[in-house]
Amino acid sequence: MERNIAYVALFAALIVVLGLLPKFNLLSGVPITAQSLGVMLCGVVLGAKRGALAVLLFLLLVAIGLPFLAGGRGGIGVFATPSVGFLIGWPVAAFVTGLIMQRSAPASILWRALVASVIGGIVVLYAFGIPGMALMLEKDLITAAGFAMPFVPGDIIKAVAAGAIAQGLYGMRPRALISVKG
Repeated sequence: MERNIAYVALFAALIVVLGLLPKFNLLSGVPITAQSLGVMLCGVVLGAKRGALAVLLFLLLVAIGLPFLAGGRGGIGVFATPSVGFLIGWPVAAFVTGLIMQRSAPASILWRALVASVIGGIVVLYAFGIPGMALMLEKDLITAAGFAMPFVPGDIIKAVAAGAIAQGLYGMRPRALISVKG
């Protein structure tokens, strides 16, 4: 139990640290940040439940006002911006990423983590992010999807990075990937 709490807190802190990297704002008002890599890693390393809990802890800290989002943003007001769908989708993305890692057939860790990160950390995340952006910008889904397209190349790079990090962790210490049994 204590170990699980430590893992959740550690990965919430990882998302905070990734927010220290400079952000880049797009025309939609949604920034490109490294924090979505942290969300992917939560699922890849911790698995579905712990990964989602780490992201929920992070979002709770942001909601109470801690400036942990990229650019030093925090407070309940961030949930009334074009980023709201992505923020709400983060725990679901971590959960799905972890679930795929846990249930996928034994294969290369790199490929398992890459596929899990693409499906959970991009496809699922965009399923929340695009409607949220459309709602907050008062645009249709097609226009909002167009606004989201500049994120895709960077998110693919993050998914590759999550796969490489997972492979490296597994190579050094297989038990470090809690999401992978045996």
